[in-house]
Amino acid sequence: MTTVPKNMTDAIIRDVTLYSGGQWLTGRDVVVSNGVVESIEKSTGTATPGGVDGSGAYLIPGFVNTHTHLQQSLMRGIAEGTPLLEWLLAVAEESVQITPERAYAASVAASLEALRSGTTTLVEHMWPHPSSEVHDAVIRALHDTGIRAVLGRGTADRADKTRKWGFDPRLMQPLGDVLAHTDQMMRDVAGSRVDVAVAVPNPRSLTPEGMSEVREFAQARNLTVSIHLLETQTDNTMCTEHAGVNAVDYLDSHGFLWDRVLAVHCVELDDRGQKVLAERGVGVSYNPVSNMRLGSGIAPVPSFLDAGIAVGLGVDGAASNDTQDMLETLRTGAYVQRAARGRADLFGFEAMIDIASGGANAALGLPARSGGISVGDPADLTMIRFERDFGCLPVRDPGASILTTGSRQIVDTVFVAGEVVLRDGHSTRVDEAELIRTLSAM
Repeated sequence: MTTVPKNMTDAIIRDVTLYSGGQWLTGRDVVVSNGVVESIEKSTGTATPGGVDGSGAYLIPGFVNTHTHLQQSLMRGIAEGTPLLEWLLAVAEESVQITPERAYAASVAASLEALRSGTTTLVEHMWPHPSSEVHDAVIRALHDTGIRAVLGRGTADRADKTRKWGFDPRLMQPLGDVLAHTDQMMRDVAGSRVDVAVAVPNPRSLTPEGMSEVREFAQARNLTVSIHLLETQTDNTMCTEHAGVNAVDYLDSHGFLWDRVLAVHCVELDDRGQKVLAERGVGVSYNPVSNMRLGSGIAPVPSFLDAGIAVGLGVDGAASNDTQDMLETLRTGAYVQRAARGRADLFGFEAMIDIASGGANAALGLPARSGGISVGDPADLTMIRFERDFGCLPVRDPGASILTTGSRQIVDTVFVAGEVVLRDGHSTRVDEAELIRTLSAM
């Protein structure tokens, strides 16, 4: 399925208009060396052997999708119109049946779909699963597509087949085995574009003893811990019933909130909870399309930001989104906040590009990024050509056009660590025709 080329990490993108320092700069050459933006210079207009022609194009930072489930790309449309817990049980049945072959194909498909919408880094939240071969297949898929990833190894130690106060026992292992395998995964990906994290399904999935063990493990290795939190009121209801406190207090009382925790969704996070997360330095992943699809609600992102919480943008898995389209999520994430507050001046391009390219990077252990492309940044970049979609023309303001009319069609070239992994909207690494045949047969 793949034809992986030798990495190309030195390049010059010539005569491009780029977003940098919060403004659009025209006629610039972007010099990349060793996977990093080495310099941004006024263009000489001279053709460079091996360079990328950026004339007429616009260059922005690659998006960081702070939450997805890659294997769900084979579950599109599942349990449509059902509430979260019922939907989760349907997803669980599919997850139990996953094989390494299906995991590989799903992960390649989801990664390429992400790249096609300008995503250069994705945060994969794997469900707990006992098969090392399934995890190996996901890692291989990430390597083959060339995308950067933070790969969360699913972790739980409280079994409950209803998933109300625990996790599906069919997918669980002893916690010690899970953490040992996480260590092995770290060794397997060392030196690559993939970093390993810990992925906890929700506060209900770990016992207090499990929280302590996972916290010590993650902090000793400086790993991110991703956890679904308050997507609905179920977390609060179950934690109050079984532990006598709400979900945030349940986690906080066991020391499970710190600055490398990424809390996903947080639709029902109240003012007190926001204060606790801000004090602990917890980041939040905002998943507007998924929350709308499942009827969960609208995360109060303006309140998060006012409280001092770092917020990144997430697409979520293709079983609840049902795409991996960050441009769609960028637009929806802005519009739904405007609608909820009756204000058209909220979340313009400048605010949304910062959220989408670096809003939660600190919690993820990634370099800080704001205001666009800067010297010293990883060369994770997206080049846009509006003429690829006449529905985006004419361009009055490139930022406004990206936010309001941008489609995956306008994504022309994507660089990860300076390597062109997408050219003319197609993968440079994966045989897409073969992928289509594989997916069609599943």
